[in-house]
Amino acid sequence: MSALIGKIKHEFMKALPPTIFFFIILHIVALIRTLMTRGTGVSLPVSASVLIASLVLGKSVLIADMLPFINRFPEKPLIWNVAWKTLMYAFVAFVVHYLERLYEYWKEAPGVLAANHNLWIEMNWPRFWAIQILLITLILMYCVIAELARVIGRDKLKAIFFGPLPARSK
Repeated sequence: MSALIGKIKHEFMKALPPTIFFFIILHIVALIRTLMTRGTGVSLPVSASVLIASLVLGKSVLIADMLPFINRFPEKPLIWNVAWKTLMYAFVAFVVHYLERLYEYWKEAPGVLAANHNLWIEMNWPRFWAIQILLITLILMYCVIAELARVIGRDKLKAIFFGPLPARSK
């Protein structure tokens, strides 16, 4: 039983950093969307939905990292893996962002095709692309940090970023 609890704790600790990161960046995106749509009557996500999305994204990143094609360039300079992972995660973010908008239109349309047609006609594309650019930039930041942690180690990265950690007592 303690092995199971240890495994659950290990998985939780692995999921915690990307979840916290996405929790923060999704709140930033939600804040920017709110500022961009103020006065338009558009309902925006609340903190609970951002929390759920960040939990899903945090675990999704860990699952994606286990796929063989994600860590495609481990022996090349870091920019290769950073660019590749940013591209992969950005594609997923684009699809999720588009489907999120499609769902909003689908609630009022008779079908998915009609919703998609309405979305293409009525979508504020500059706002959509602005948020997409923001997401890609934040995903790039995540990928840089994750790759640095992979190469130099989490503890060393923490020490470089936050200063020397206190010695652990046994």
